Amino acid sequence: MRKNIVAGNWKMNKTFPEGVELIQQIVNQSDVVKNVELIIAPPFILTAEASKIIKDSAVKLGVQNCSNYKEGAYTGEISVSMLKSIGTEYVILGHSERRKYFKETNEIINEKIKLNLEIGLKPIACCGEVFEEREKEEHFQVVNKQIKEMFEGIDADNMKNIVIAYEPVWAIGTGKTATPEQAQEMHLFIREKIRNSYGSQIANDISILYGGSCKPSNAEELFANPDVDGGLIGGASLKADDFIEIAKSF
Repeated sequence: MRKNIVAGNWKMNKTFPEGVELIQQIVNQSDVVKNVELIIAPPFILTAEASKIIKDSAVKLGVQNCSNYKEGAYTGEISVSMLKSIGTEYVILGHSERRKYFKETNEIINEKIKLNLEIGLKPIACCGEVFEEREKEEHFQVVNKQIKEMFEGIDADNMKNIVIAYEPVWAIGTGKTATPEQAQEMHLFIREKIRNSYGSQIANDISILYGGSCKPSNAEELFANPDVDGGLIGGASLKADDFIEIAKSF
């Protein structure tokens, strides 16, 4: 059985004191969330402290990125072993903002996924099309290429430990949201691609999250789709009440 997951991607928001307060608020309210894996991915400066705050709760620790190098002279980078050492469980990889602003390719994301799997961390691997690609009806082609190249060389045993997040990039931070029908159509497409490569068992068990302006007002409708297993939440994860309300939408 695949997990329902709601993961909060804080992006570059919250100072250290603000972040500590938000984490505590989420932990305090988390007991009302049932049958959902609740993940927070704050900025790196908060991760070690977050690990302490969530220790005795159901909240899991995620981060927003990692290096594609194992260790060494890579100034400013964070390795998977560093993340593992503070209790990280999930790592968001290939987010559209990493692709756009930091020029990350599918090949780089593939390297990161493999490093995470090797050390026992769970990648949340992102895919999705921009507005122009959707307008030209190239969205399936784009997502298919991303999936194929991101997961190149990853076997079935490792695929079991991956979460996929579909981001209609045109709906991130724009106020636009894919319709429930559009979300379901793409999630089913992704699941079928995994089925073709890894078989029905893994395809049925893998969690596929929606990541495009999901908020309390539309979460229930989106999550009602049979192939939408939760959300990768951006802006709405910065308010504890909204984040918990989304998780309760199941």
